[in-house]
Formats: sequence, C-alpha cells, structure tokens
Amino acid sequence: MRNRTGAEYAASKYSEHIVREQTTLLEFIMQTMDGISRNRAKDILSGHGVTVDRRNTTRFDEPLSPGQVVRISKHKQSNQLLNQYVKIVYEDRDLVVIEKAAGILSMPATAKQYSAKQVLDEYFEKRHFRCTAHTVHRLDRDTSGLMMYAKDIEIAHILEDNWQQIVYDRRYVAVVSGEMEREGGTIESWLKDNKAYITYSSPTDPGGGKYAVTHYHTLQTTPTRSLVELKLETGRKNQIRVHMQDIGHPVLGDRKYGDGHDPIGRLCLHAYRLHFYHPRTGEPMHFETPFPKEFLKLVNPQTQNS
Repeated sequence: MRNRTGAEYAASKYSEHIVREQTTLLEFIMQTMDGISRNRAKDILSGHGVTVDRRNTTRFDEPLSPGQVVRISKHKQSNQLLNQYVKIVYEDRDLVVIEKAAGILSMPATAKQYSAKQVLDEYFEKRHFRCTAHTVHRLDRDTSGLMMYAKDIEIAHILEDNWQQIVYDRRYVAVVSGEMEREGGTIESWLKDNKAYITYSSPTDPGGGKYAVTHYHTLQTTPTRSLVELKLETGRKNQIRVHMQDIGHPVLGDRKYGDGHDPIGRLCLHAYRLHFYHPRTGEPMHFETPFPKEFLKLVNPQTQNS
C-alpha cells in the first residue's frame, strides 16, 4: 500500500478554502460550510482548529481579504480540557497556549495552591503524556488571557533565554478609571518591590529596580472610564497595573494599585494577543481572543452579545 505524503495526510485532516471577497472569519465559515447557522459556525471556530494563512485564530470578527487561505479542521479537537479556568487554544509536542480565566494563579507559590500549571499537569497525566508544563511567563491571578507553557525543559530554556526575540507582540486590553486625556503614549519608569511586596515606580533607578516600558492606545473613553490597549516592551511584575496608576488611570477592580472602583468584581485586565516565533521551527504563531464582553459593556452599556 502506498504511503500518503505529508500534504495528502494534512489534506485529509482539514479543508482548505481561498477567500474571494472582503469579509469576516465567522461569515466566511458560515458561507463556506453550506450556510450553517451562526451558532454552529461559532462552535467550529472555538472547538476546531481554524487557521488564516497558517495563523491559528479563534476571533469571529477577524477581517479577511481576497487571496487569504483559511483551513478548517474536519474534526473537533481531541483530548479537550474541560476546566472553568483553563482553555487550551493550541497544543503541539513542544508547547501549549492557553486562555486563562481570572481567579487562578499561573503557577503555585506553594505546593497546595491551585494553578493553571497544575491543571495542565493533570491534563497531561490523564492522557499519559510524558511531559509537564514549564512556566516561561506569568499572568497575575486576577488577569485573564493568553499564556504559553513549554512542554519540556529544552523548549523552556530556549524561550527563557530568547524571550525578547521570540515573543514579538504581547498586547492587553484594560478598562481604566476616568477619561483618558491622550489618544496614546508611552510610560517609562523603574519598578521595584518594597518589603511588603508592593511594587512602586520611580523615574530613576532607586537601586535594584527594573526598567519598564508600556505603550498605550485609547480605544474608547467616557467621562468615568476608558477602554485602553496596552503593549508591553518589557514584562515586569505588575507593570501595567503600576504604570496605569502612575498616569492617574488605574485599572478598574485593582485592589492593590486601584482607586476602589470595582464594577464587575474582577480586575479589568485581559491579555488578548500573543504573537511569537515557534521556538523549534521559527514559524510565526499568532493567537488572539476577543475582548471580554463585560469590558465592552462598561464603556458602552448598549453593547449586545454577538
């Protein structure tokens, strides 16, 4: 029996479609899959592997242009992890990308603390995978969004030693207190923890501080609160939260660096974009999640569910 080529094997696992006109990904899936319902198209987008020009995505509103190639897996992703705090967005033999909910640690500070790392390790063990989740970066307990874990120590070292070169676009969205005065800008300071583990900011190095740079862009503003996109140039502990406090617009729901405003019972900070070069293959990997609906409703109460 003739062995299938790699291309033939791949083709048996997904369908490939060329975009003919300007549209959005959800509309394209609905049209391509014989006019299926909007809910069914959303289920395919969230539960199957969908790529646009080889970029993994789950964004239903991602714009598509003529000539782009959309691949849709023919099968629901196997070995799905069912956990209220951790959703696997992408997984291969080297790494796993997750969307972490607010309220869970990235990794435990003590052995008994519940964490995303523990959830992944239990997931690997149940499926008899010979690997563990190696933490290469973190999100605060109360921050939600995209994270990456290495599945072996070699990949973890590559990521840790070359983080700035490998991870080239990390962005967050936040709802902050007050009306933003500027459309955008850059915040620079030196960050250092005091003995009470509170991070404070200084315009000059106080000795032992770490230089931090945050770029921000105002997406929508009202007299009481604003929706802001934040891009990290450095990844320091509590960087965004402290920097937004620095300019007088703390993140809503921030008990540590906020002003007491907590309209939805959580920190209004979400890591929505993670772009990096695969540490083994060098292939660009693009992951994005939609902005949390609760965030959008805070700056536009008329926002309806899509």
